[in-house]
Amino acid sequence: MHVFITGGTGLIGSAVVAELQRHGHSVLALARSEASARAVEAAGAKPLRGALTDLDALRAGAAQADGVVHLAFGNDFSGPDALARAVAEESAAMAVLGEELVGSDRPYVTVSGTPWVSGRPSTEEDPLPLDGPVGGRGRAVNAVLGLAARGVRSASVRLPRTVHNQGKGGFAGLLTDIARRTGVSGYAGDGTQRWPAVHALDAAVLFRLVLENAPAGSAWHAVADEGDRVVDIAAVLGRRLNLPVESVPEETYGPLGPIFAADQPSSSAHTRATLGWEPTHPSLLDDLEHVSE
Repeated sequence: MHVFITGGTGLIGSAVVAELQRHGHSVLALARSEASARAVEAAGAKPLRGALTDLDALRAGAAQADGVVHLAFGNDFSGPDALARAVAEESAAMAVLGEELVGSDRPYVTVSGTPWVSGRPSTEEDPLPLDGPVGGRGRAVNAVLGLAARGVRSASVRLPRTVHNQGKGGFAGLLTDIARRTGVSGYAGDGTQRWPAVHALDAAVLFRLVLENAPAGSAWHAVADEGDRVVDIAAVLGRRLNLPVESVPEETYGPLGPIFAADQPSSSAHTRATLGWEPTHPSLLDDLEHVSE
């Protein structure tokens, strides 16, 4: 299969590109800069120059592919307006990719976060949030899944709060960055809220399995650790960075504050049983041992 991917040079995307190529697929990757294009070529894939906002480039990439994997996101969490802009840009890109695939029966795999449910781990059957800081993303993903009725084998991989590799990535990575900047390894509230996690190399395997096998309109959970307490994450970071571990105001985390404070464990039981996916790489708390001052 010839696969067009957005976000192919990021922590997750680079792992997905390598996983696809190991299993005989060729990859065309969107590259927003010359440096990204060189990274794509070094990984053995072919670059297509353009940003996520370059809708013509997205159409061209999807038109020449047997399948599409969308991973790119602006990742600007500096304030509510920046986050809303990133969500809007991604939503427009997702819609354009989907329209190009209508009637083709080609696979289209997009991404979201795992939802949170009061009192229990969320499952693949639970709906995505349609309100709040990332509600727009949930609506865009639902629109992609709705393309199943228009001849697209659309599917969504729901990623947990932290996708990690060598101690980097996800919300735990943001905690690390904030700890270095503020001199405190912090957590919101009492820290007993739980975050799910997965190693990037395990997530990459699931993206491939979904691209190859998932039925149209389906959602899957890339969850290895059902829920690590944030206070435990902060404790490892505090020890590795030689910083005090303390509760900090929710506002420390800007527009993501409500999400950082929420208890949001998640299950992947259905995904494992149905697709035969089984994570094999280090857990988040073990992987954070790679963090250093």
